[in-house]
Amino acid sequence: MKNPHSNAIKNWAEEDRPREKLRDKGKYALTEAELIAILIGSGNADVSAVELSRQILASVGNDLHELAKLSTNDLMKFKGIGEAKAISIVSALELGRRRKESEYKGKPQISGSRDVYNYFKQFLLDLKHEEFWILLLNKRNVIIKEVRISSGGVSGTFTDSKLIFKHALENLATSLILVHNHPSGNKNASQQDKSITKGLVAAGKILEINVTDHIIFTDNGYFSLADAGMM
Repeated sequence: MKNPHSNAIKNWAEEDRPREKLRDKGKYALTEAELIAILIGSGNADVSAVELSRQILASVGNDLHELAKLSTNDLMKFKGIGEAKAISIVSALELGRRRKESEYKGKPQISGSRDVYNYFKQFLLDLKHEEFWILLLNKRNVIIKEVRISSGGVSGTFTDSKLIFKHALENLATSLILVHNHPSGNKNASQQDKSITKGLVAAGKILEINVTDHIIFTDNGYFSLADAGMM
């Protein structure tokens, strides 16, 4: 019977050990599979930790953004991944997400749609459901505050214009930007998106709060109604 621990990293040939490779050659020399192999430590009776990590990555098209969406239960479906290993992978990916979040602890000035998209990665990246947010700005386009207005299902969420402008007025915002995500990855603005935008722009004019853009966020890019001349 094959020893179930025979594929532990400590039993590999030294040149094949990712821990030693990281120590001797640096972190940039390792593949994603090798980095994950360090997290899980061992594979199963049939494959090494690196090969098991390759299988996990292959299941999400070798896309780390998609890997970050997997739950511990999803990961535990792979032979050789128990709860502890699954938690290690999820924890490491969450640390990576929080690192991105920490880049924006200081409130930046918004100079265009790309700035908005990058700022909202900390909130919307990897979500499987829709959320609707507003970004409140002062007269110099510096962020005052971001507010989540609603959280919905896979294909939709709702907006409340009274709630949106309540936040804007309370925070003395000069302008605001609408942001919501499409978990499907579809960057196109729906007719409903356009209608909601039009209504909020009109309401903002009455209150002297400019609604300057509506960003449709996806993990692989975004669509700006302002850039497209739809505002």
